[in-house]
Amino acid sequence: MGKTYEHIDGRLRTFIEEQPLFFTATAPLSGDGTVNLSPKGLRGSFAVLDELTVAYLDFAGSNAETIAHLRENGRITLMWCAFQGPPNIVRVHGRGEPVFRDDPRFPELLAHFPGIDPTPHGLRAVIVVHAELVRDTCGYAVPFMAYEQDRDLHEKRFAREDDDSLGRYFEKKEHVATSLDGLPGLPLPLPPSTV
Repeated sequence: MGKTYEHIDGRLRTFIEEQPLFFTATAPLSGDGTVNLSPKGLRGSFAVLDELTVAYLDFAGSNAETIAHLRENGRITLMWCAFQGPPNIVRVHGRGEPVFRDDPRFPELLAHFPGIDPTPHGLRAVIVVHAELVRDTCGYAVPFMAYEQDRDLHEKRFAREDDDSLGRYFEKKEHVATSLDGLPGLPLPLPPSTV
């Protein structure tokens, strides 16, 4: 039932770009470390950069597990499910890296997200993922669910912050600079934006 693809293009690209929700999974190298699974949404915050590279915007939050795991070992899996239409699940297994706001590549990467204003969301990084394995499976057991709209709570919460106050917010959170397992997370003080 499953199929492996050499590239993210055509029907596969259209499918993942149309989904309002995807999931990221990462883990530390330690066998007893904490596996992390995160939902990602917000229309316009995901982009296919080329046939083997995708990226998404990493916004303010109370943890930085994905960033910490990527800094340690780079392993990541992204997954999309069809909650409407024909059943389908797509996974991109690969290597990722957080590109922080002070990185010279940051402005060019940010240009791939023209439909979203990242400012009110407390943008921390752009996560870039290079696909090593792309597969789809049937998704027959995934339920039908209807997408209504994006929540506006994240934007309302973090629109109140400027770089200084956002940095202070991150410094107060136990698992932003350091992961649950003690790995380096988001660099603090918050790197200044290059845009």
